[in-house]
Amino acid sequence: MFHKEGHKIIVITFIIIIASYLAVDNFIDLAWLKYIVFATLAVLLYLILQFFRNPKRNTVNNNNHVLSPVDGKVVVIEEVFEKEYFKEKRLQVSVFMSPLNVHVTRYPINGKVLFSKYHPGKYLVAWHPKASEENERTTVVVENETYGKVLYRQIAGALAKRIVNYAQVGDDAIQGSDSGFIKFGSRVDLYLPLGTKIKVNLNDKVKGGESIIAEL
Repeated sequence: MFHKEGHKIIVITFIIIIASYLAVDNFIDLAWLKYIVFATLAVLLYLILQFFRNPKRNTVNNNNHVLSPVDGKVVVIEEVFEKEYFKEKRLQVSVFMSPLNVHVTRYPINGKVLFSKYHPGKYLVAWHPKASEENERTTVVVENETYGKVLYRQIAGALAKRIVNYAQVGDDAIQGSDSGFIKFGSRVDLYLPLGTKIKVNLNDKVKGGESIIAEL
C-alpha cells in the first residue's frame, strides 16, 4: 500500500522510467551501458516506492500509552523548556527518519486536537540542535482525559522540502491513524509531561503507531 501523498510522484516516476527505458533501448547499442542504465532506473523506482509505502500497523489503542508518531531512531531523550505552546519544562523524545524509513506521521495518542500551526523556516540537517526552532515545521497538540496534553512537532530536514499536516483544531485524534507526511528525511519531536515513564532508550529503532514511547 502506498500513501496518497506519493501517488502523483509514483505515476510521474513510472512515466519517466518507461520513457527512459525506451530511449536507452533504441539509442544505446553497448550492452554493458544499457544494463547500467537499466539498473539505475530500477534502483530509482525502488527507492521511490520504498519511500511512499504506507504499511498497515497493528495499533493497540491505550490511553495510558504514547506511541511513536513515526518510524526511525530515537536520537534525543532529555528535559527541555518548550517555548511555543507549554512555555514550561517537558520531556522531549525525538525520532530521526532516514530517507529509507516510512514517512507517515501518526497520532501518538487519542484525544482532541487543541493546537495546530505551520512555521516556515530553514532546512538544516534534522539532527542539528537548532532544527526544532529554525527549520520548517508544524506543531500539533492533542489532549485526552487520561494522559493530558502531548505535543508533537514535524521538522523538515536538509532533504525534506514539504511537510504535510492533516491535524486541524477540533479534530478527533485516533491513536495510530495518519496525521501527516514528511517528504524525504526529517525528524519528529514529542513533548511529554514531566514524570512520564519513558519506555525507549537512545538509538532504539521504533515503529510509528506501534512502539510505545512513554506511559503514565
